[in-house]
Amino acid sequence: MVDVKKIEKDSEEKMQHAVAFLEETLSHIRAGKANVRILDGVKVDYYGSLVPITNVATVSTPDAKTITVLPWEKPMLREIERAIQNSNVGITPENNGEIIRLGIPPLTEERRKQLVKQSKQEAENAKISVRNARRDAVEAVKKAVKEGVSEDIGKDSETSLQKVHDKYIKKVDEVFANKEKEIMTV
Repeated sequence: MVDVKKIEKDSEEKMQHAVAFLEETLSHIRAGKANVRILDGVKVDYYGSLVPITNVATVSTPDAKTITVLPWEKPMLREIERAIQNSNVGITPENNGEIIRLGIPPLTEERRKQLVKQSKQEAENAKISVRNARRDAVEAVKKAVKEGVSEDIGKDSETSLQKVHDKYIKKVDEVFANKEKEIMTV
C-alpha cells in the first residue's frame, strides 16, 4: 500500500527545492551594489581546463560599489581579466598589475524595472514548480485512494498538501518582495 505521508514529504521537498533554486537564481541578478555572486558563472582557463574564478583568486567586496579579484598566481591576472570581459557580467575590469577591480555602475530606473521584471518571471517559475509538486502529490494521493487507502486519509492529505503549498507560495512571494526592494533601493 502507498504511504501518503511519504507522498506529502516528497512534495514538500520539491517545494523547498523550488524556493532554494529561486533564491540562488535571484542572487545572480545584480541589484546596484557589489555582490561576489555575479562572478559565479565566469570560468577561467587554468592550465587547459575551465574553472570558476574563486578557484584561482580571492574575490571580495571592499565597499558597496567595488568587487576586487586578487589572483593567487600573477600570470592568471590576464586570463581572469579576459574571462570577465568575455562573460555576460557587463562590467569592464580595471587591472593595476596586481589586482582586478570591478566598479559596479549605478542602475538606471529603466534597468531597475527590467531587473524587477526578470525577478518576477523567476518567482513565477518557482510558483509553477510549487504548484506542479502539489498537483503531482494530489494525483498520487488520489491513486492511493483508488488502491485502497481510506478516503478520509486522502482528503486529509489533500488539505495538508494545500497548506504546505500555500506556505511555499508565500515564501516565494517574500523572496521576490525582498529582491524587488533590494533592486529598487537607490
